[in-house]
Amino acid sequence: MKVLVTGVKGQLGHDIIEECTTRNIEAIGVDIEEMDITNEEKVNEVIRNGNYDAVIHCAAWTAVDAAEEQVEACKKVNVDGTVNIANVCEALDIPMMYFSTDYVFDGQGTTPWQEYDRRDPLNVYGQTKYEGELAVEKLAKHFIVRIAWVFGANGNNFIKTMLRLGKERGEVSVVNDQVGSPTYTFDLAKLAVDMIESAKYGTYHATNQGFCSWYDFALEIFKQANMDVKVNPVDSSAFPVKAVRPKNSRMDETELDKAGFKRLPDWQDALSRYLKEIE
Repeated sequence: MKVLVTGVKGQLGHDIIEECTTRNIEAIGVDIEEMDITNEEKVNEVIRNGNYDAVIHCAAWTAVDAAEEQVEACKKVNVDGTVNIANVCEALDIPMMYFSTDYVFDGQGTTPWQEYDRRDPLNVYGQTKYEGELAVEKLAKHFIVRIAWVFGANGNNFIKTMLRLGKERGEVSVVNDQVGSPTYTFDLAKLAVDMIESAKYGTYHATNQGFCSWYDFALEIFKQANMDVKVNPVDSSAFPVKAVRPKNSRMDETELDKAGFKRLPDWQDALSRYLKEIE
């Protein structure tokens, strides 16, 4: 099997390449330098000439606040770029995996989002990821994998920020009114490769198990890192941002069970392994 992975410089793309290599799957990673996804001609050339059996699309505009001001630039990447890849995959009749987000929902309530719940994004980023989903779900052979609160070794994330601020200040304030599931790209990559090797197409939610607030997450980070840091719980209003954040990022994962895929481990376990990895 030969797989093209976009966004290889990101946390998830990096780990998917590593997982493919472990399994002796030929995986070619590209980023903007090798294949600018907004360039339709380049996307056609790279995918058609590569004789790929599947495309795993991790590349995305993820600067959520910047998207509110740079709407067209965000759309170009998350919508047009995704459409370009989807069109080639459809023409070649090869599977496409697209990573999406809980931001396609309205972020309200406390009930975990089910895979086929009504999508009603809160912000520009969420809207562009939703429009990307619409392009991908037209393909007969597609995987839409919604993820949330991602952390990996290759890049910046909440854990690295907390460890840095904890060392610098000894005290942090963290929001306690947004709830979700921290998700380790190392675990996610294993599931993604399991999926791409199957023909169990569809829409899935994939996060590490268990829910917590960002405040709870911070407490656990410092506990596991053996750091004495004071963590103050605050309301989202304490950190005014351009893009509205979902209060409810809980995800239901029934479709994973139905397809026979194994759920990811608990988020606390994932955090423990991650801290060892980045030591």
